[in-house]
Amino acid sequence: MRQKAPIFILAICFVTSGAAMGPVLAAKPIERLTAFAVDMSNAAGRTRAGSIDIVIDRWSTDVERDQLRAALREGGPDSLLRALQKIKDPAGYIRSAGSIGYPLRFAREIPTSDGGRRIIIATDRPVSFLEASNQPRTLDYPFMLIDVRLNAKGEGQGKLLPLAKITANEDHVVEIENYASEPVRLTEVKETK
Repeated sequence: MRQKAPIFILAICFVTSGAAMGPVLAAKPIERLTAFAVDMSNAAGRTRAGSIDIVIDRWSTDVERDQLRAALREGGPDSLLRALQKIKDPAGYIRSAGSIGYPLRFAREIPTSDGGRRIIIATDRPVSFLEASNQPRTLDYPFMLIDVRLNAKGEGQGKLLPLAKITANEDHVVEIENYASEPVRLTEVKETK
């Protein structure tokens, strides 16, 4: 059974936030997070866990956010995917132990009322040659979404949807469908220097 994930994950990406006014390119990352990821969903067939690194090199701009919002509203998920893939400068990357990493195309930081922050990340997901040649149903879930919530000390938790479908209904409400039975849980999230 496939569940619709709460819309909060991507909806925040499409709301106005003053947190990112322009591209911030850094010689060294502006944000580096480590987390322990636990996948208890049915998609893997078994429970998997391990550490991941999320590195942010720049925050996405309001212009990029507006382009993605317009692409989804006017052309649907395929248009959103193309617009996301056209973003020239990756916002950062994600990697697990022993991997080279995968670029993250969109990242926004949103301050919270308790002095913490919320970090929303969206990207196209990697598709292996085997997956592409077999044409399974997972190809209908081309997005990877990450929602991290940090307290004022830079510690927190989050969720990762490695296979997500993003649509907008006739009222332009963003709907997110997770391929797996539940998101990957990100625990022990910490800022690292």
